[in-house]
Amino acid sequence: MSAADINSTILAVWRVEQPRLITSLSRMLRDVPLAEDLTQEVLLAAIEHWPSSGIPDKPGAWLMAAAKRRALDHLRRGKMLARKHDIVARDMEQDEQAMPDLDSALDDDIGDEMLRLIFTACHPLLSREARAALALRMICGLTTDEIARAFLVPETTIGQRIVRAKRTLSESGLAYETPRGEALSERLASVLEIVYLIFNEGFTASRGDDWQRPQLCNEALRIGRILTSIAPGEPEAHGLLALMELNASRSAARTDAAGEPILLLEQNRARWDRLQIRRGMLALERARGLGGAGGFYALQAAIIACHTGAATADATDWPRISALYAELSKLVRSPVIELNRAVAVGMAEGPKAALEIVDRIAREPALKNYHLLGSVRGDLLQKLGRHQEARAAFEAAAELTNNARERGLMQRRAAEARSAAISPA
Repeated sequence: MSAADINSTILAVWRVEQPRLITSLSRMLRDVPLAEDLTQEVLLAAIEHWPSSGIPDKPGAWLMAAAKRRALDHLRRGKMLARKHDIVARDMEQDEQAMPDLDSALDDDIGDEMLRLIFTACHPLLSREARAALALRMICGLTTDEIARAFLVPETTIGQRIVRAKRTLSESGLAYETPRGEALSERLASVLEIVYLIFNEGFTASRGDDWQRPQLCNEALRIGRILTSIAPGEPEAHGLLALMELNASRSAARTDAAGEPILLLEQNRARWDRLQIRRGMLALERARGLGGAGGFYALQAAIIACHTGAATADATDWPRISALYAELSKLVRSPVIELNRAVAVGMAEGPKAALEIVDRIAREPALKNYHLLGSVRGDLLQKLGRHQEARAAFEAAAELTNNARERGLMQRRAAEARSAAISPA
């Protein structure tokens, strides 16, 4: 195996194992920032040792054992010799592969370590932006550059947010906890946002060789279901679950056998998961029944429901989708939402009307490095017969994306536009 293949394998394993490592160490050390730092050390150790020693048979177990050893070293160096820490150290030495259940005696209303980690990242001491950035770093394993792209802000801004968030948690004395009662309710909106971002990263990966990261989608769905059980009266919790279920129902049809993306209108709808669609529609009805039909997540779920409810692409109710996006745009002022609305307008009213919207928002600073702006604009220009401009737009989109599959798709569309431009009328 080449050095490049080994490094690729290390990063792939790391993306899968990082959340589990952080949650395990956070439970042991009661310090989320420290847990995140130690898992970064473990990544460096793998990069240092695996090229010479080879990929372990159980790479996840290797990373966990290395993480535990570092946690134990920290406990010893810090001379934290309270009785509880002594017990932890002895348990770890006896069985490095087994995770001691330090919380068995605690009154845990949630009972899920990943969810507890998200609630911790959403501590009210942190700003809303810092909460999301910290969670994406720890749970999705995104780099500061990738998080910056997700929020459409400079990389330095995200880096500063993460550093400040970790410092605040370290100094607060409340680095790892399960909120209860009113405190849980106060953090719920932020937690929903984090779960939403985790799902989005899994549904369309911002980097790597795969267009989808099913593990993240499944984790977000699992947490979303837990949230609806601990907050059954919160309409947006049901709205978010509906959105994720309905989107995930299309996952099997979104790529071909080689892993290449298949766009929505070209997907084989027979491969959509009808059971998951029914679950999503049930969650959407619950959100509406609780008075949340106009919520951020419920509106998006209603949009996806228009797609999943159409037997064919031609049967899609694009005027309804366009109207829902207009309602969503009034609720949240966002150039990304406007870009999505432009797509719907293009299908409902034609590409010329849509291009007017796109050109109006194209100079928004937040969209400067947003690759989907070029993708949407290229598609509209192609439909209008402006093939040279379409080619340039697709090529610009390809340059901006970090996902290999998406880059390939944009390059293919650019080639199609180039061929159309040179073909005789």
